[in-house]
Amino acid sequence: YTLEQTKLIHGDCFDELQRLDAESVDCVFADPPYFLSNGGFSCSGGEMTSVDKGDWDESRGVDKDYEFTQEWLEEVRRVMKPDATIWISGTHHNIYAVGHALKQLGFDILNEITWFKPNAPPNLSCRYFTHSHETLIWAVKDGDEKHTFNYDEMKQWPADNDKIRNAGKQMRSVWSIPLTPISEKTHGDHPTQKPRELLRRCILAATNEEDVVLDPFAGSGTTGIPCVRNNRTFIGIERENEYYELMKKRLSSVNESLNDTVYAVE
Repeated sequence: YTLEQTKLIHGDCFDELQRLDAESVDCVFADPPYFLSNGGFSCSGGEMTSVDKGDWDESRGVDKDYEFTQEWLEEVRRVMKPDATIWISGTHHNIYAVGHALKQLGFDILNEITWFKPNAPPNLSCRYFTHSHETLIWAVKDGDEKHTFNYDEMKQWPADNDKIRNAGKQMRSVWSIPLTPISEKTHGDHPTQKPRELLRRCILAATNEEDVVLDPFAGSGTTGIPCVRNNRTFIGIERENEYYELMKKRLSSVNESLNDTVYAVE
C-alpha cells in the first residue's frame, strides 16, 4: 500500500470535488443528508432519542433540497469515468428525489437495493409501520458502457448473519444486515454510521483492485475500510471537523494493521 491509496479531505464536497480530475473515479458511494432532522424522536437502546443529526441534515424545503441533490450529483458525475457506478443510500425523505435527479442527469439505474434491518428500533408514535429498511440506488454513469459487477463473488458471498441470503445462488436485491454494532464505534460515534458489511458488499460488488473509490459525504469513513483492506484507492471528503477527525482515527487504525499511514489533507 502507498500513501496515495487513502486520501482524506477536510472540506465541503462542492469545493473539493472541483479540485478532482474529470473522469478519474471508478466508483462512488454517497450517504448524503436524508433531510429528516425535523424535531422528531426515535428509540435507541430502549430509550427515546432525538432524530436530529445536525443542521447539515435539516430540510430547507422541497425545491432547495432537490437543488442540493442535483448539484452534488452533477459535480460527482464530472469526476466519474464513463463506466463508473455510484451507490446512494437514503430513505423516503430523499431517495425519490435522488432517483429523479439521476435520470435527469443521464445516469442509468441498475438496481434498487433494500437494506433490511432485522434489529430496527420500534416506531414510538404507533401511527406508522416500523421503519425497518433503507434504500440504496446503484447506477452507472453511461448505460452504454460495460460497468464492473463481480457476479461470481456476490453469488458465493457467505450468508453469515443474513437470514434471507441464499448462499450459492444469485445475490438478490434485499440484504438483511443488522444496524451498526457498538464494536464498530470504538473510535467515536457518528449519527448515521453504516455497518461495515453494507459497504463491503457495495465496494466488492462494483470495483476491482486498484480502482479509485470516492465518498463525498465520508462521515466516519466506513467506505474507506473495505477499500483499504482490499487494495482499492479511497478518497473521502468530510465537511464536519468532528467527523473528519473520527474518520482519520478509524482509517489510521485500519492502515496501521497493514503497515501504512493515512494521507490527510487539511
